[in-house]
Amino acid sequence: MTPEQKRQLKAHTDAIAAILLADAKAKCPERLETLEGIELTVRQQIQEHVSPQVGIFLSSMAAAPPPENTRTLTSILGDLVLTANPASYYPVKAYSRWSPGFERCCLLLSGAQSYQRAAADVEILTGLKMSRSTHQRLVQRQDFPDLEVSEPSEPVEEMSLDGGKVRLRTPEGEASEWRDYKAVNLHGHGVAAFFGQNEDLVAWLKTQLMASLVVCLGDGHPGIWNLFAQIGAQQNRLEILDWYHLMENLEKVGGSAARLSRVRGHLWRGDVEQALAEFDDWQHPRVDNFRVYLKRHCHRIVNYDYYQCEGISIGSGAVESTVKQFSGRLKLPGAQWKRENVPQVLKHRSAYLNGEFSRMPWLA
Repeated sequence: MTPEQKRQLKAHTDAIAAILLADAKAKCPERLETLEGIELTVRQQIQEHVSPQVGIFLSSMAAAPPPENTRTLTSILGDLVLTANPASYYPVKAYSRWSPGFERCCLLLSGAQSYQRAAADVEILTGLKMSRSTHQRLVQRQDFPDLEVSEPSEPVEEMSLDGGKVRLRTPEGEASEWRDYKAVNLHGHGVAAFFGQNEDLVAWLKTQLMASLVVCLGDGHPGIWNLFAQIGAQQNRLEILDWYHLMENLEKVGGSAARLSRVRGHLWRGDVEQALAEFDDWQHPRVDNFRVYLKRHCHRIVNYDYYQCEGISIGSGAVESTVKQFSGRLKLPGAQWKRENVPQVLKHRSAYLNGEFSRMPWLA
């Protein structure tokens, strides 16, 4: 901007400020008694009178159209009137009442919390209203982008899988129905979740760029390892039983603290045979269960000490944290979901956790 342009802009903004001040004193002088009142008043005036006029540059490329060829969108600038040509030139959805920028704000907030809370927060942050039910409809009609790892210099080297539960809506008076979903964390790349779509999860993982050897972390649930087995050849996977889950199972055995400490030391070095030998003189159902557990996963119990020193993950804390973050959206107090809506809600939450709504499109 040239010095002359800055001078002209200053003169015009001074004139605009004087007009807005006079209008505010005439309509709502009590709001001008606090700084917050001034902020909210100026924002409302700018969105109502100033921003839409400034935003007219969107249609400046087209000749003046007849009135029936215009669209009005609720925007973070206020109500924007777009002509037919710019409305088709810019990525504005057909029949939408909301601008892309305002939709992004709404999806960012509703991806983090309930639709009702998002509706209240959107109004506080933008001065614009969108009802709770409209937030929900907005999510259901979105085409959320899938996470895609395709950069050759940064292939997926580690991944974790775990499962969570979602409460489905049932007829009044019937018991709650909980169903499983699977969450996957491509360490350092992003997350995704799938509801009753294990084949889709496997198909999606097969599209990602993987390293020649991928560390696969999970707990003791056989369903997790069955999914890993479908992703690639065994020689391309290094399966590691989550250390923290292993310790949880050891603590369930109970008994002598000294014995548990010795077993913990053996397992930390990946010595399953010595760990099993510690229980040779003790017969108990809890011990029997733990011995079966160790034998089932012995090839996944590695030298955790060595791998940790090498900077390789030994725990699936990353994906368990991811499940907790999905649960933070799905398991709100009293929340129940229609079965057909759950996949889209998971995609919405995934996009939120991957920072999709926090990226500035012009910096992409």
